Amino acid sequence: MTTTLRPSGPEQHGPGGHRSRTYEVCVNSRPVGTIDLGTDERFGPAVGRIRSLRIDEPDRRRGRATVAALAAEEVLRGWRCGRIEVSVPAGAEAARRLVEALGYTERNRNMVKRVPEQPPSLPGESATRPMSEREFATWLAAGKKAYAQDWIDRGVPEDQAWAKSEADHAAQLPDGVRTSGAVLRVLSHRGGDVGTLWISLGGLPDGLDAYVFDVEVAEEHRGRGHGRSLMLLAERECRTAGADRLGLNVFLDNTPALRLYESLGYEPTRYHLFKALV
Repeated sequence: MTTTLRPSGPEQHGPGGHRSRTYEVCVNSRPVGTIDLGTDERFGPAVGRIRSLRIDEPDRRRGRATVAALAAEEVLRGWRCGRIEVSVPAGAEAARRLVEALGYTERNRNMVKRVPEQPPSLPGESATRPMSEREFATWLAAGKKAYAQDWIDRGVPEDQAWAKSEADHAAQLPDGVRTSGAVLRVLSHRGGDVGTLWISLGGLPDGLDAYVFDVEVAEEHRGRGHGRSLMLLAERECRTAGADRLGLNVFLDNTPALRLYESLGYEPTRYHLFKALV
């Protein structure tokens, strides 16, 4: 039996050279599922994405999804994509095993926690205050650079990493420190500033009430529990705003952060994997 992809509609084109198309997965010309492909809006048209892949129940566990995913790689190579990305919901173990078997590597994951009604208090010698406009300008410049470097260090080309950093910060902080829903705080300990926190409230995907966009402890103050204090502060800000589900993203190789979030009760909701197209 031969498994192929058959276009189910015309190719769609968008600004900046982005493109997408949906295909039927066929076995000897018989439709058995669908696959939706597109270039990645976060990284540009040189990066492809499997946006969805579904095989009908009677045809599952017969290798149809594997062949469809491999055929998708060929389509994206034809679009001159050098990398392919895919996101897998937590709990979709079969899908995760499939992409890992095909050579995809997990880069980062989304996690979420239901915040307790009364989050623990900060340590007695720690305090917090709103970030000032002057502090915001310095913090933003450093944050953009660090965020871009996070992606560069994990194999994303520099131009794509910087474009993503600029776009993400512009989208989430359109009015700077006064952006509606943005909570920007400075943590101090024994009178000295030790870290910063940025969370967003409202208008978030996946039914989330709040999202941690950035937690940063000054290098000279790391390893002293201030990261945990900042996360407890995030929970308190979340509850103060009447929200109870707090989400975040963590890079898999950031072991200290991953262990911290797991120890605080965060659980994975989505895994993000990638593969070079050579």
